[in-house]
Amino acid sequence: MAMEECLICAKHRGEGSLGGIRVWEDEHSLVFHRPVDASGTTMPGYLFVESRRHVPYLADLTDVEAAAIGRVVRRAAEALRAEVDAEFVFSAVAGMSHAHFHQHLFVRHRGTPAEYGWMAGDQWPGVPRSTAPAIAELCVRLRPYLAGR
Repeated sequence: MAMEECLICAKHRGEGSLGGIRVWEDEHSLVFHRPVDASGTTMPGYLFVESRRHVPYLADLTDVEAAAIGRVVRRAAEALRAEVDAEFVFSAVAGMSHAHFHQHLFVRHRGTPAEYGWMAGDQWPGVPRSTAPAIAELCVRLRPYLAGR
């Protein structure tokens, strides 16, 4: 797939169908918060950490890119734990829907019933939901952590 056809590359250029608030960027990565859905809300604390360079999979990152992305993921997890008061911060690299490296980083909100597995916490009817302005405020609070304060 050419970069021109990649939805994640298009998102990095501010184009295409993928959205979300840009939380952070550096020379190796970009971090976006999950966009609001048709209801005008989303679960706060769901981030995508994406490689700046178009590479399909984790194994395609250079050692330098992987180290830089790992640092951003750790800092983002710290930020989410502090700013969202998450019970857990989970991470997943699947790479099946978009052939551009991206890592999901998402919280499990306190009180989520056990029957909602680690990847299904956002499906709990009682999960907190936030509007775009509230998500934008959260992203502002996350940025200092990603910068290494």
